[in-house]
Amino acid sequence: MDQKRAMSSVDLRALVTELRDYEGAKLDKAYLYDDDMLRLKLRDFDRGRLELIVETGDPKRAHMADPDRVPDAPGRPPNFAMMLRNRLSGADLVDVRQYEFDRILVFEFAREDTDTLVVAELFGDGNVVVMNKDREVIDCLDTVRLKSRTVAPGSVYGFPSSRFNPMTCSRAAFDTKMRDSDTDIVRTLATQHNLGGLWAEELCSRAGIEKELDIDDADEALFAELFAALERLRESIQDGAFDSRVYWESEDGDRTRPVDVTPLPMAEHEGMDCDSYDRFTGALDDYFYELDREEPTPGSSRPDFEEEIAKFERIIDQQQGAIEGFEQEAAEVRERAELLYSNYDLVDEILTTVREARESGVPWEELEATFREAAETGNERAERVVSVTPETGEVTVELDETRIDLVPEDGVEKNADRLYQEAKRVEGKKKGALAAIEDTREDLADAKQRREDWEAGDSEPDPEPDESSDTDWLDEQNIPIRYDEQWYERFRWFHTSDGFLVIGGRNADQNEEIVKKYMESGDRFFHAQAHGGPVTVLKATGPSEPSRDIDLPDSSKEEAARFAVTHSSVWKDGKFDGDVYMVEPSQVSKTPESGEYLEKGGFTIRGDRTYFESTGIDCAVGIQCEPETRVLGGPKRAIEDEVETYIELEPGQYAQNDIAKLLYREFKRRFADESFLRKVASPDRVQEFCPPGGSRLVE
Repeated sequence: MDQKRAMSSVDLRALVTELRDYEGAKLDKAYLYDDDMLRLKLRDFDRGRLELIVETGDPKRAHMADPDRVPDAPGRPPNFAMMLRNRLSGADLVDVRQYEFDRILVFEFAREDTDTLVVAELFGDGNVVVMNKDREVIDCLDTVRLKSRTVAPGSVYGFPSSRFNPMTCSRAAFDTKMRDSDTDIVRTLATQHNLGGLWAEELCSRAGIEKELDIDDADEALFAELFAALERLRESIQDGAFDSRVYWESEDGDRTRPVDVTPLPMAEHEGMDCDSYDRFTGALDDYFYELDREEPTPGSSRPDFEEEIAKFERIIDQQQGAIEGFEQEAAEVRERAELLYSNYDLVDEILTTVREARESGVPWEELEATFREAAETGNERAERVVSVTPETGEVTVELDETRIDLVPEDGVEKNADRLYQEAKRVEGKKKGALAAIEDTREDLADAKQRREDWEAGDSEPDPEPDESSDTDWLDEQNIPIRYDEQWYERFRWFHTSDGFLVIGGRNADQNEEIVKKYMESGDRFFHAQAHGGPVTVLKATGPSEPSRDIDLPDSSKEEAARFAVTHSSVWKDGKFDGDVYMVEPSQVSKTPESGEYLEKGGFTIRGDRTYFESTGIDCAVGIQCEPETRVLGGPKRAIEDEVETYIELEPGQYAQNDIAKLLYREFKRRFADESFLRKVASPDRVQEFCPPGGSRLVE
């Protein structure tokens, strides 16, 4: 019997009944482990400390946990956890509900200054979404862009399409679903009635009905028996009358492993060894605790090709949805431009009227009122004016039921050209998405080929380990954590292939600090010629060492230049190279030239500069296992010999937080010891080494 690794919709309905007992508890702190397990620490007046666990990966679960069993807090809270603490610290848990009969939980928190919804999606890839009362997404563990729904910061959260709800359906609706089916009883209950396999079988057992009976052979009396069994199940769950169970597999009288946890005794599991619980959440805690404690089975089993293939197919579906969205958006923008030309004279008259009125000093409000009055008299030009926006100096017109925002000073041609340029920009995003989907299709084809090779018995055996080589950390099951945080880690940083430290500012304040506090006479100052790059300093000595002139290697200078251009606006603009200059510290000054002004983080450079022309971007991120365990990032040549494994990046379509999650998941796939990776290389720590702007993985 397969072990339960995801809670069912029935489980969640039962869980919600119990979790409502904890309404009124205050949230102390939020923790995020890996990128899929959320821990909410709460305080209750009667019960004291409470620990709510929500895991959206594998397994998928939610329950109150024994405080002695929760994992230790991560060393550095990820950004997602910090956001939750800022919004929820001291907030009251005011409601817990299941969305319809889906595997979705909604936790509602209230505080004097704000109300927050935390939505846990326990289906598919899983997700945790944080939003305000208007369902505007504040942040989420994973962005989702499908044809049917979008989940991304700034978007309005949309629940998945509604499905049949057996917990609220009427007898008539139940019977209609049965009659419309063309399969057997149990499959009808599982799919058409949305009960899932186990509970569909359970309902048949409780009603004393043959599971595989064809639906055409069923009659009204049989439907009545099934519905009566469903009603009894609904009443037990609604009343919270649980007699929960954890079921075990046994061999020769000894328990071997837990296999299921249910809110009620199951006729389907009759005769199995089990433990009984008064509270379902207690049974869940014990079950998943035992599941986590299980030792991995020695040896290599068949890789889960189906899961990998399904993952790539889901990604392709998301990417296809994004491409179709870009196509539609570009077509709509271009259509607005063409409407301007097809109604040229009319639009020109409107813009001229607005422009002349404004030049005569007519206020926007009076101008809008004039258009409204003229429209009431049947004036065609005025009827086309929808509104004016004083803040932006725009007028909105409606042509063929399409609204278009126009700048009166620009005239028809410039307004149309602006729309054409916007359409081109959107089409550019489509090109990036097309390139990404081709990469994913290649990954999908590779996964399918590896499955075919495995099933054909053609997979190559693992090479014999080289006894003279060092430890293969990727295969180690228990990697020791060795880490000593350094002063420079709050900046951008890396060590060159020659061992010299390079630091760069993350913002204007850090640019100032690096120059004033950490740049010494023997160092070298680098900056990309492009605007918007960090101050980059190649250190000749450490901060506690006396400054001295050192003949810095050309290779280190080149790597520092690559680092400077990689973290500049060159990357943000999607370019692959740019110019960088290098000067000595004495040439860098905060005193501007006469008549000039220096912004915060800016500097005046005097004297000759050494240029590194057309310097290529260069960014790799890897995991170091010895002598320390940590994330490293920088030019490929600088880190490749220092890390166990690495991945290169280039400008692309994924935002900084999304590319960090992709990197983390790829590293997680490579390492056998996932616990180690979670501790030293969470997505937040990986993100510290990702350039600003969009990125993609280099295959």
